[in-house]
Amino acid sequence: MKAHTLRFRMIVLFCSVVAGLLAVSYLAFWALLAREVGAQLNRQLLETARPIIADLISEPAVEDVNNLNIPDEFFALLDPSGHVLQRSKNLSTSLDLNLMGINLGIAEPTFGVGRLGDGRHVRMALIPFQQVGQPRVLAVAARTAHFGSALENFGSVALLIFPLSLLLTAGISTFYVGKSLAPITALTHHAALMAKRVTSREGFWTPLPVSNRRDELSLLAQTINQLLERVDSSVRPLRQFVTDASHELRTPLSVLQGETQLLLSKPRSAEEYRKTLCEFDDEFKKLTHIVEGLFTLSVADAGQLRLNCEPLYLDEVLEEACALVKARAGTKNIALIRELKSDIPYFGDEAFLRQLFLIFLDNAIKYSGSDKWIRVSLEEDEQFIRVRFEDQGIGISSEDLPLIFERFYRAARSSNENAHQSGGLGLAIARAIVEVQGGSIECQSTPGIGSIFTVTLPAISAPVAASA
Repeated sequence: MKAHTLRFRMIVLFCSVVAGLLAVSYLAFWALLAREVGAQLNRQLLETARPIIADLISEPAVEDVNNLNIPDEFFALLDPSGHVLQRSKNLSTSLDLNLMGINLGIAEPTFGVGRLGDGRHVRMALIPFQQVGQPRVLAVAARTAHFGSALENFGSVALLIFPLSLLLTAGISTFYVGKSLAPITALTHHAALMAKRVTSREGFWTPLPVSNRRDELSLLAQTINQLLERVDSSVRPLRQFVTDASHELRTPLSVLQGETQLLLSKPRSAEEYRKTLCEFDDEFKKLTHIVEGLFTLSVADAGQLRLNCEPLYLDEVLEEACALVKARAGTKNIALIRELKSDIPYFGDEAFLRQLFLIFLDNAIKYSGSDKWIRVSLEEDEQFIRVRFEDQGIGISSEDLPLIFERFYRAARSSNENAHQSGGLGLAIARAIVEVQGGSIECQSTPGIGSIFTVTLPAISAPVAASA
């Protein structure tokens, strides 16, 4: 059975159950029919005996039973010892009462099966009554040919209907099971097509067919659709992330390889070695920055980004971050305008908060021209603390704005400049840090004018290490 298809097993199971139910139903109906026919025959025997008993009681001297000669009906008047006092003309021998297995000393009419002297079985009723103060029993018997023929006819009809019913059931079940399993077949075919397209860069997911939104199969199809949609939405960014990460890592690795080959091509002076090692150091720092960023994001994705929370003043952390980028801003003559509310207590991870602020400050300096300003403000209310970074940089278009927090996202810098790296890993790491501390980031930007990044943190943070 295990080697057969689900369709075949369902049909066999359905037909087996129906066959069992039909067999039980026919047997139960046959038993009820036999009981009802027997009860009807018993009533008929009582109705036949009633006027005869009345005559025997009213005229005890008249031998009414001896004068009876009704086809297929037999009568005998017995005393309690079983001696035949009278018998009908068509009863040549006495009735055999052994099959009934009863004593004639009865008080109520008794029914059972008897036998004539020639061996024929009859349905018999033994009816007790009093005749001139003497107990008597009238035995009334009738042949059961009609009774047996009715049951035989029913059995013949049942034997004919039973296989026809099974054939009809098999046909209906084949049609119904086939129609019921059609959606599963369609789901299987559709899933096989998606399996072939799973390596496609354009995505593999297309909705599975949903025929009826109220049955279990349609619910299964909808659930699989939701699963595949989420898998596809996860696979696409992952594939793009791997592509972009490999591209970002390839650039410093190519520089290192080229400088190494150049350095080994011929003997160099000490100054040339020092200069090359400085270039190595810069590229290694880039690699370290990328790898650390990837590690931070992978930990955040796994929900394992832990915060070493401690009491601190948020304005002091922000002042420290501004001090770290002051020299870099000075090289481009960019003024750092700080509007910070003093002594704002917070409970968080100082290292992650400093890294968060440095990401926005570094981006603002990187994408701002010379002789510009960057305004950093810090304010709070009863529920939230808001840190705002406003610059006069190149700005971000409305099409790119929803995507700037994606990892290694690239956007067009402007209409007259080449493509550039818009976010790298910085904004993605910033979002992960803010989310793990229960906050959010908003960005407002106008191309050619500048951008405003607003970090919103809860004013009261639970004094426990949180995880994403």
